[in-house]
This record gives sequence, structure tokens and C-alpha cells, in this order.
Amino acid sequence: MKINIYNDLESLSRAAADLFVKQSQLAVKKNGRFSVALSGGSTPERTYELLAQKPWVDDVPWDKVHIFWGDERCVPVDDIRHNALHANRLLLNYVPIPSSQIHPIICTQSSKHTAEQYELLLRDFFKDREVCFDLMLLGIGNDGHTASLFPETPVLNERSRWVSEVSVPTQEFNRVTLTIPLLERSVLTLFLVSGEEKASVLKIILEGPGDTSTYPAQLIAPLNNELIWLVDKGAALLLNNNKQR
Repeated sequence: MKINIYNDLESLSRAAADLFVKQSQLAVKKNGRFSVALSGGSTPERTYELLAQKPWVDDVPWDKVHIFWGDERCVPVDDIRHNALHANRLLLNYVPIPSSQIHPIICTQSSKHTAEQYELLLRDFFKDREVCFDLMLLGIGNDGHTASLFPETPVLNERSRWVSEVSVPTQEFNRVTLTIPLLERSVLTLFLVSGEEKASVLKIILEGPGDTSTYPAQLIAPLNNELIWLVDKGAALLLNNNKQR
């Protein structure tokens, strides 16, 4: 695991965009395609904006890119809370990627049915190949969740299904999320974390004792692959040796 600390969200986002480009080129050279699972939340939004701009947009082999999502809220596709809506608005509407290679999670029926259908799609995508994304983008919430793995929820114990429905008692909608058996399978996993409001939880996740039921982000340990935390100085405020880059 690596922890890279940046002065602000802008420099963090540029680093993430650089890694997206590099990983896409490596994956296409090796396997002929690039699979990436996007994250929701506000932190990756600047990265998405940058990827739609020069020089990054010209350096990604978009015709070989396959876009997935780590999780989704079961709200209408035009609801501002829908993760795919933001990725479309900031990035996917502006790059030459075939629409058939964009794979959003869309809750047209129950969240359980949606999870089952998304898992079928993923199993078909990875058939006859190693089950492994080329890039996984993740973030953390103030409560220590990542994707839709929330503290003390049953999905934390899921080890057979790749995709699961999630019910959070304090929320008015259900969610659908990739589970640990798939979230841990990525050549490169990037956590993007920004802001002083994340400092306390980030310190616990990275430097505190293991408590995965309370801080689910601690569950993410890619199998023999690379994990990098990209954090800005606000989020890194309480970390030991929090030197800026």
C-alpha cells in the first residue's frame, strides 16, 4: 500500500487522471481492453472533468475502454444522487467511447433483481479471462464506508456474490454495490480522499486497529495487486509523517 499526499484536490485529481491514462494504455497493450470501475461522490468529479480535457482525453484509448461502477443508489437515472449521472455529465458525454461499453447500474426493478442482473453482466464480461478490473476508483465516507459497504451491514460478510443489494436504515432508497470478492480484484486500486472532514476517519482506517465492521474501507486489500491512497493535505492532517507532494 502506498499513501501519496497532495497539496490540494486539484493536484490530487491531476495525479489520478495521470494514473487513469497510464493504466488504460498498459491494459490495452497487454489485454486489448481497459476495464475500470468508477466511484460516486464528489471527490472524483474533478478527475472526471480533467479526463475529458486535453492532454488526458487524447491519451486514453477510449474505443477500448469499458466503464463500470462500484456502486449505485437506486434512484431514477435523472436524479442528481445517481452516480452514473455525474460521470456522464462530467466525462462520458464528451469522450469517444462506444455506448455499448458503458455499463451503468440501473434499478428498473428491485435492488435485488438489479444486483443479480449486474452480476450476470460482469460474469459474462470476465468469462474466459482473469476476473480482475484494470482500475478501481474508490472513496470513503465520513463513517468509514466505501462503495456501498456501510458499517454493520450484512453485505460486509458476503464472500460468494459479486454484487449485492444494500439497505441502509437511515436512507430512503436502497443501493447496489460490488462486494469484497470483486472489489479486491483490480490491478490498481485508487482511493481518492479530500478534505479535513475526512481526516479523523482516514487516520483510523490507515493507522488505527483493524475494525472492518465499523470501518469497511479497511476490508479493501487487493489480491497481489497495487493499492494507492491519493489524499490531499486536509484529509492527511492527522496522519503520521503527512508530508505533502
